Amino acid sequence: MYCRNCGTPLKPDNYICTKCGVPAGIGNKFCPSCANPTDENAVMCVRCGVFFAAPQNVAPQDAQQRSKLVAALLAFFLGTLGIHNFYLGYTNKGVTQLLLTLLASFLTCGLSAVAVQVWAIVEGVQLLTGTINTDGNGYPLKQDI
Repeated sequence: MYCRNCGTPLKPDNYICTKCGVPAGIGNKFCPSCANPTDENAVMCVRCGVFFAAPQNVAPQDAQQRSKLVAALLAFFLGTLGIHNFYLGYTNKGVTQLLLTLLASFLTCGLSAVAVQVWAIVEGVQLLTGTINTDGNGYPLKQDI
């Protein structure tokens, strides 16, 4: 699936494009199936033949919004373990922080853990200031700050 507004590939569970911020299905510049540029008034893609459906919902009803405040607190207090990234659904980033803290610390005498803590503090500040405003699935974070 591709963003209808900017043509960026979307994960199947993303309901908001992480590049342009437009909800999936909104827009008329690109085909959602093949990302071919389309005419504004087209009802079918001339390249792949798919018919354009009505815009999708921003988030499914059962989607649980993650809290910015909880994520920021996790970043400040457990950031070296990447817990805040696991909470937000950024699993790869969380695993990277965890491995840098636990394994690379042996090789660097703890310096990599200090670097990861600085990284986590920066992410905590980004959460509080609104620079990070979606979770790993593209859902907006709860504005509870």
